[in-house]
Amino acid sequence: MNCWIKGAEDTDFSIHNIPFGIFSAEGRSPRIGTAIGDQVMDLKVAAILSIFDELAIPLPIWEEDTLNNFIGLGKAVTSRARQIIQEELCNEESVLRSNDQLFVPMSECTMHMPVQVGDYTDFYSSIEHATNVGKLFRDPENALLPNWKHLPVGYHGRASSIIVSGQDIIRPKGQTKPPEGAPVFGPSKRLDYELEMGFIIGKNSNLGSGVPVNDAEDYIFGKVIFNDWSARDIQKWEYVPLGPFLGKNFASSISPWVVTLDALEPFRTHGPLQDPAVLPYLQYDGQRNFDIKLEVGITPDGGQENIVCRSNFKYMYWNMSQQLAHHTVNGCNVKVGDMMASGTISGKDENSFGSMLELSWAGKKPVTLNDGSTRSFLADGDTVTMRAHCQQGNIRVGFGEVRAQIKPAINA
Repeated sequence: MNCWIKGAEDTDFSIHNIPFGIFSAEGRSPRIGTAIGDQVMDLKVAAILSIFDELAIPLPIWEEDTLNNFIGLGKAVTSRARQIIQEELCNEESVLRSNDQLFVPMSECTMHMPVQVGDYTDFYSSIEHATNVGKLFRDPENALLPNWKHLPVGYHGRASSIIVSGQDIIRPKGQTKPPEGAPVFGPSKRLDYELEMGFIIGKNSNLGSGVPVNDAEDYIFGKVIFNDWSARDIQKWEYVPLGPFLGKNFASSISPWVVTLDALEPFRTHGPLQDPAVLPYLQYDGQRNFDIKLEVGITPDGGQENIVCRSNFKYMYWNMSQQLAHHTVNGCNVKVGDMMASGTISGKDENSFGSMLELSWAGKKPVTLNDGSTRSFLADGDTVTMRAHCQQGNIRVGFGEVRAQIKPAINA
């Protein structure tokens, strides 16, 4: 495909991508757009130019401030809409070329939450991460709990505190337990990020019916980068017996552009061997993992960025199809806009560990930054930036970034 938008070829938002998101700009209320190169294409304007007429999409949908109703039209519509955009951007005679209201520079746009999230579930699906955490918190010789290789472990998180890239993170407060003495209350001293990917549900399922593992991708619209912020000291004190609560629910950050499964098709790959064999409802056909390159940078306040992690989504032991099949096998229903996160994505070597907890080995091996300062966990003023992209030959599909700065606790 040869796009007439110059300079888009080697960017995250090439013609091979065409993600969907919600943007606003001067004179434009929040609405649906797509990204191409360093431009945002206003899909309301494109619809007025009649390129989507065959789909009979009501014009007000393009003016909405979430993608939920657009996604709810179904993949037959949304995939064709993406294809039409690609065709028009490669057509030298396209009506789009003559309209000066269609494109807005990204630098002039404000990005918003792409979906209204009804429910949110966080999984724990990287065997490397789970093993590292098990060694740190439980038993170095038996790091994985007995159920871990038999089912995708997950917990229900807090949808209301999922925020879009660019919003600050206020250092959370809560109870922590010193090595000696009674619990104390105050700001977390072990604030951490977690490198994750999230997927967005694109189709409702029925209460009482599960989603079969080989049908699961029919229910997945697309993916975002997901930073599941964690207060490790609060988490350590509270997580027995019922798991994460205040150590997790204060904030999760996502990238603003939703990359469709259609765009990720060229980057399918096999996942790790699952041994022992999983139960039949978790057995799947084909390649269900995706080769998505990931990185994390920490920028001290007023300083330079330090890349502290490079990992890959292909390492995940449990894939999205298995996660959704397990989530619904008991009859739990899902709805358009629901979000599910992968769990921290770590690889086998230290440079690919997806959290400060692992990189600093719970503070025993602080990470040295290029200004000479060290980090065991995140400091106030630090900005954490996560990026993700796929590359195969000349085909590049990226997610942009999710970025947030740490601010001091309120009334600490």
